[in-house]
Amino acid sequence: MAQSRRVERVASLIRREVSELLRAGIRDERVSHGLVSITHVEVAGDLQHCRIFVSVFGSPTDRDQAMAGLQSATAFVKGELGRRLQMRRTPEVVFVLDQGIERGTSVLSLLNRLERERDSREADEAVGDTPAEEQPAP
Repeated sequence: MAQSRRVERVASLIRREVSELLRAGIRDERVSHGLVSITHVEVAGDLQHCRIFVSVFGSPTDRDQAMAGLQSATAFVKGELGRRLQMRRTPEVVFVLDQGIERGTSVLSLLNRLERERDSREADEAVGDTPAEEQPAP
């Protein structure tokens, strides 16, 4: 149990420090093309590997450029984590694109579109108009 609390605590510290690095430390222009945010950090039980899930808000090209910038900044991030966290061994860092927010946004837009269609259909029926396909043939 103490092991998992330590892993959670290290993940939280990594998330905080990498967020700070994204804000002020990484100077790669590609990272600033889209709005980059950290959604989740997974640290292995032995604290040797770390997966940082990031979400990039912007166009697909902005997303690709931001991920390329993060991949190139991996060594810098690992070095800064080693200095800031003062652990015996700094975990290997891997950035992973998290598309959960994008999927959620697309589902919400589909639901909103369906609701608008339903409302317009109900408004048409309330006025007394019937759709062309339901009108009897003369």
